[in-house]
Amino acid sequence: MLNRVKSVYLFIRRQGPVTTKELVEEFDMTQRTMQRDLNILTYNNLVRSPRRGQWAVTEKKVRVS
Repeated sequence: MLNRVKSVYLFIRRQGPVTTKELVEEFDMTQRTMQRDLNILTYNNLVRSPRRGQWAVTEKKVRVS
């Protein structure tokens, strides 16, 4: 699961602000599963939702290995 969450984070970081719908289509997941992954990223202050249904990365420094 952590690989999936990491992939979602990297996709948002690479693409810029994206919608939940775009993420669901890109990763071929249900809306609920994507929301759980986004909740994990939000809890860890890695993504934020500037507008409802839209996601962007935060300024938090992250080293991806």
